[in-house]
Amino acid sequence: MKKSLSLTLPFFFLLFFVSKQQSQNLNYNVFNIPQELKEDTNAVVRDNSIEITIEDLDKMVVRKRKVITVLNKLGNVDAKIGESYDNDTKITELSAYIYDSFGKEIKKYKERDFLDVSAVDGGTLYSDARVKYVEYTPISYPYTLVFTSEYKTSTTGFIPWWYPVNGYYISVEKSSYTLHNPKAIPWRIKNTNFKGFNIQKEETATKISYQLEKQKAYVYERNTIAYRDLLPKAIVALDNFQLKGVTGNYTNWKDFGLWMYNKLLMGRDQLDEATIAKVKALVKDESDPIKRAKIVYEYMQNKTRYIGVQVGIGGWEPIAANKVDAVGYGDCKGLTNYTKALLNAVNVTSYYTVVYANEKRDIDKDFSSIQGNHIILNLPNKNGDDIWLECTSQTTPFGFLGSFTHDRNVLVITPEGGIIKKTPAYKDEINLQNSTAKIQLLENGDVKASLKRISKGLQYDDKFYLENKTKKELIKNYKSNVWDYNNNLEITDVNLQNDKENVVFTEELEVAVKNYATVNKDEFLFRVNVFNKENYIPKRYRNRKLPLHIKKGYKDVDEFEIKLPKGYVLDVLPPQKELKTKFGSYKVNFIKIDDNTFTYKKNILIKEGVYPKEDYNTYRSFRRGIAKLDNLRIAINKPQINNK
Repeated sequence: MKKSLSLTLPFFFLLFFVSKQQSQNLNYNVFNIPQELKEDTNAVVRDNSIEITIEDLDKMVVRKRKVITVLNKLGNVDAKIGESYDNDTKITELSAYIYDSFGKEIKKYKERDFLDVSAVDGGTLYSDARVKYVEYTPISYPYTLVFTSEYKTSTTGFIPWWYPVNGYYISVEKSSYTLHNPKAIPWRIKNTNFKGFNIQKEETATKISYQLEKQKAYVYERNTIAYRDLLPKAIVALDNFQLKGVTGNYTNWKDFGLWMYNKLLMGRDQLDEATIAKVKALVKDESDPIKRAKIVYEYMQNKTRYIGVQVGIGGWEPIAANKVDAVGYGDCKGLTNYTKALLNAVNVTSYYTVVYANEKRDIDKDFSSIQGNHIILNLPNKNGDDIWLECTSQTTPFGFLGSFTHDRNVLVITPEGGIIKKTPAYKDEINLQNSTAKIQLLENGDVKASLKRISKGLQYDDKFYLENKTKKELIKNYKSNVWDYNNNLEITDVNLQNDKENVVFTEELEVAVKNYATVNKDEFLFRVNVFNKENYIPKRYRNRKLPLHIKKGYKDVDEFEIKLPKGYVLDVLPPQKELKTKFGSYKVNFIKIDDNTFTYKKNILIKEGVYPKEDYNTYRSFRRGIAKLDNLRIAINKPQINNK
């Protein structure tokens, strides 16, 4: 009997397992995912397919199917359930299914179950863009999402691009992209970063097909390039297309700029005669065009405010200048076009300019298509030193862009066509912070100091917003963010000066720090760098795989005059220290003024740039050396009295 039982038990469990599997979809069973694709990943793309059919210049069908297994809560960002539409786009299919780790269906959503909301946030006044979405809250991990959508649109100016690996910590079993063009409408194709990836491709006059299989996840490493500069991408644009009922034709940036100027901007820069007369009166005593432009820019800043207005031709056409003038608000397109119209009225030439804002990203100079997410204004100069205006800010100085749009390729729209230009770069020494201080050390270990910091370039950009803070908010910022390493810090006075003319921000502070030094009998131990300590040491990687990217260069110059407590005498000061590398330099030295006073001087320069992965450890050593020297402590003593 025992022998018989031992034979029947496995058979019984096998029958149970097979019966259970009949109610499950084995394709979605997590255990079928290859082990190497589950390593270092938050989600696995099981199957992601995009199929596009260009039926005509004004007819496009896009079908998407995504099967993605989410392994943990960090992978939820890759499992969004939603599809956008607008007045020219109709969703024809929409569904989502959720499966557990064994492939058993636990939730399903039909189109009627999707929420239908505006696709823009509350900062946008009005928009015809909407989204149907589901916000699924997982009850356990892992789970698998199967999301299918299809839409038809009359706009062929926006053909979806292919990003088979959409970031770090996501692996791919299969991702495919197919584009049908049965009428052989002329198109342009650009593939980026395909080399080194298992991509099969087919390109003919009527069809494009790409497929990526079995791609392991990329692990994010700090201080590296953006994933879009590393991972594969395919972009497609039609030479002839339609955008919200407006036809277009171009094969290069010059023609694209002509199309934008003639179809989207022409006639939208008209102003009422009263407004024209007003701005002319403002500049009547000024002959210099740059100074006239500055007066007009400040007038615009004081009159308007930013509100998103995502209508017009695909969100690309600005609302008319006279409407912005009447209501006093607009989005980046409307405010830039309005500023351009005001400058036209006072005979100052300026050009509407398309840019990628915030994350540093170039308009692709070699592939003309609808790109960018922001608009700024270009004022050309004969010497090539153009002026650039950010028209959505009420506080940004004239001619200053800051980190939002500096140092990147942009598309300038002129009556003669589009021109690729580069915005000014704020690099390395330009981003200067100069700090001076008079510091008094007290016998009980406390510190009192007067500090002055002057900031320029991107360091100005980091600070000029402070002028709009309350005193309470300022003190909190200094204690929690700037000098959080100084316990018992008190700010007794703050004076801020924002010199917009020269783009310089000055902070003057009276500061006290209790128990700053350690006092033991006759020894007084303190850290010399009171107000600009660099603690940053990059994370250690035993086997670095990605390039090193130093995103922002800067220069700090510190000079602190330090007076010793009463009864203490300065003996020997530390020697000068200097570090020099390809990433920058560091120098610190000490100068004795008298027996009770010395000066601490520090210069640090960090250079922006992309460096090979092999340089990472050297850079880390450089930053470790800086942190060590910035934590340098000095011990001083009271002189010994000889009673003999």
